[in-house]
Amino acid sequence: MKRLQAALITSVMTALIVSGPVPAAGQDAKVVIKMATLAPKGTAVAKAFEELARQIREMTGNEVAFKTYWGGVQGDEKDVMRKIKLGQLHGGGFMGPGLGLIVPEVRVTEIPYVFRNYEEVGYVRKKLQPDMNRLFEEKGFKVLGWMDLGFVYTFSKEPLTDLGVARRQKWWALEGEPIGQAMYQALNISPISLSISDVATSLSTNLIDCANSTPFGAVAFQWYTRFKYMTGYPSTNILGATIVKKDIWDRISPASQKTILEVAAAQHLKIERATRFEDAKSIDLLRKSGIHIVKYDIRDKEMQYVFDASKKARENLVGRLYPRELLDRTMALVEEYRKSHPSDTTVIRLDQVQ
Repeated sequence: MKRLQAALITSVMTALIVSGPVPAAGQDAKVVIKMATLAPKGTAVAKAFEELARQIREMTGNEVAFKTYWGGVQGDEKDVMRKIKLGQLHGGGFMGPGLGLIVPEVRVTEIPYVFRNYEEVGYVRKKLQPDMNRLFEEKGFKVLGWMDLGFVYTFSKEPLTDLGVARRQKWWALEGEPIGQAMYQALNISPISLSISDVATSLSTNLIDCANSTPFGAVAFQWYTRFKYMTGYPSTNILGATIVKKDIWDRISPASQKTILEVAAAQHLKIERATRFEDAKSIDLLRKSGIHIVKYDIRDKEMQYVFDASKKARENLVGRLYPRELLDRTMALVEEYRKSHPSDTTVIRLDQVQ
């Protein structure tokens, strides 16, 4: 489930996006691009985006400046997308659910219980990027950069030791999030649909018991203070991207466009590293706060049931979220990576790290 994301699906988390507030000099820029993000200001990731904005402003000779609205002040991703359509904003940093509002096919790399580590995720997404860039351009958007926003885990008030316990919990699902809904349906769980902004209050009032998030997302949104447990096995990896409307992009000179894409490519790699740093730091905080990590044996019959449910969920999304050909290609690329890297069997599991 994701905005921040998900044992069961993508969601959640820590999203981010481009640049910091425009300094005085930016007010004189020829093109000022208004961006919005859920990401809180002051984190390592936010600082990386601010550096991206600074470099772009300097290297384009102040032709292009970014003005960023941090911490969800412009609303959730649906709100931001609506404001982009109205011309009040020009773009932002989005996670998979937000990106999927424009190009549903992009969600294919967020299907649950497929990817084991960052290398697999990076390999498959890089292979699919040319097609995804094209699909976004066809919808009137320019992708400035892609990134993964980390692996998602389930946070709960009780230890989720088996499916019986899991089904007795009140699960959160991101409103309108098709992957999470498909996964919950396959697991015979009826979630409660809420926007990200409603999660904290709903945890306090016990409207929900469980939420899916990256470690950083759980800390950034302060959800972790309402939980005692988290799963040690990841469900999905959250896709992120910085996008802008083509109409404002086309106002930028070709030379500056080239500069922006070059700077963005380098900085988005740094943003990924910053995201992983924030996750690692958050995991340490979660442990120190007393959150217990629930161990799982993937050979266990119930874990196999979860893996089978994930297959059912991704099949049920064919024709709704992505075409059969794209799902088959994605799974083939996963196998292609594994065959060419037979020694890479790492799974990003918190329950195997002491």
